[in-house]
Amino acid sequence: MPASSSASTSSSAPSAISSAVPPVLAEVVRSGFVEGRHRGSLVVLGADGAVELALGDVTAPVFPRSANKPMQAAGVLRAGLDLDGERLALAAASHSGEAFHRDLVQKMLAEYGLDPALLQCPPDLPLDPVERDGYLAAGEVADRVTMNCSGKHTAMLAVCAQRGWPLETYLDPGHPLQRLIHRVVEEAAGEPVAAVGTDGCGAPLMAISLVGLARAFRSFAGAEPGSAERRVADAMRAHPEYVAGTRRPDTWLMREVPGALSKMGAEAVQAVALPDGRALAFKVDDGATRALGPVLARALTLMGVDAPVVERIGHAPLLGGGREVGEIRAAF
Repeated sequence: MPASSSASTSSSAPSAISSAVPPVLAEVVRSGFVEGRHRGSLVVLGADGAVELALGDVTAPVFPRSANKPMQAAGVLRAGLDLDGERLALAAASHSGEAFHRDLVQKMLAEYGLDPALLQCPPDLPLDPVERDGYLAAGEVADRVTMNCSGKHTAMLAVCAQRGWPLETYLDPGHPLQRLIHRVVEEAAGEPVAAVGTDGCGAPLMAISLVGLARAFRSFAGAEPGSAERRVADAMRAHPEYVAGTRRPDTWLMREVPGALSKMGAEAVQAVALPDGRALAFKVDDGATRALGPVLARALTLMGVDAPVVERIGHAPLLGGGREVGEIRAAF
């Protein structure tokens, strides 16, 4: 598909440059030799919401995957579920499957009188590799509660039980809850949903553009206090370890850059909003999550974010014989 690549260092509108293929966002460098490249598209919005930087086709629809979760959590609140704090952060999470994640999912299920068997996310192991090793060593097996989307599914089931909506079909795109979430996504993105698919956890997945995704995060970060959107953003920023985990870049960024709202998605999608109204969103076309950190760090640097966590997020070494011999680095 034809894609455009443009960049601007001023406040003027970026110019569009036609390209046959998406631009290279990251390079894989081993022993000084570029052995691979990750292409994709990236957009940065200024404080006024205007596009300040566009690489690739940022208006084409993509599946944001779990970067849609803040909007899904806002839909649950709009449907009437009263969540806050760690519970609301977990409803917007791709959690690592650490013990405190699993414990809170179990507590929430019990609080709403829900049997874990009602969860329709697939059984899985902890997302975090360190946690996974310990989990397996303890003799545990794949479980629905452990799956990284279990907090979202628990919140969806809870509001359906509260509203008297069908539990067995809560993931059907035509279900009242999913229709409401569809509207929330469109409102936040400022554009129609281009397609509806099925996410890895089984939930409906709404396609929007990268511009729309960045716009959605910007709208959540700056929403009116007390609104569903602002409540989700505030819970995520106050309890980022419940959104991701103790060893995850989303957690680091929200902990160390005050007011930042950050969420990654599968297939190498990332969205971030800053408290001054700026926002970014990108997708690496081949889905390589190893490119997420370097691309995110470079984009944040271009936005003027000056914090030690940026370097930490961007550090992506390549090993050879057990020692560092190269890196994955941003190429823009």
